[in-house]
Amino acid sequence: VQLQASGGGLAQTGDSLRLSCAASGRTLTNYKIAWFRQAPGKEREFVAAIKWNGGSTFYGDSVKGRFTVSRDTAKNTVSLQMNSLKPEDTAVYYCAASSSVITSRYRISHMWSYWGQGTQVTVSS
Repeated sequence: VQLQASGGGLAQTGDSLRLSCAASGRTLTNYKIAWFRQAPGKEREFVAAIKWNGGSTFYGDSVKGRFTVSRDTAKNTVSLQMNSLKPEDTAVYYCAASSSVITSRYRISHMWSYWGQGTQVTVSS
């Protein structure tokens, strides 16, 4: 699976941004797609995930109620709608995919098999 993340940029506190992750190489049936982020000097943090089959969603505590993950099965893409952005949301955002990760392991980055290249999100106060 090849993943291509896009949509990052500069925003101000309270703004919205939408990230996209385009998947190619194989069908995503039975896959889960996740978003992680990594700020300078910090560990990679789980943001959100979605099951391709059925569309169940999961969120990290720091983004619940502000971010929404969705999928477009026709376009093979996963989006992350980020609202009410805060300076602490500043990070490089990565999308990841796995067919084998279980729900209780979603937050563990090394459980995800495939990674996109990352897109920078910078939120100023």
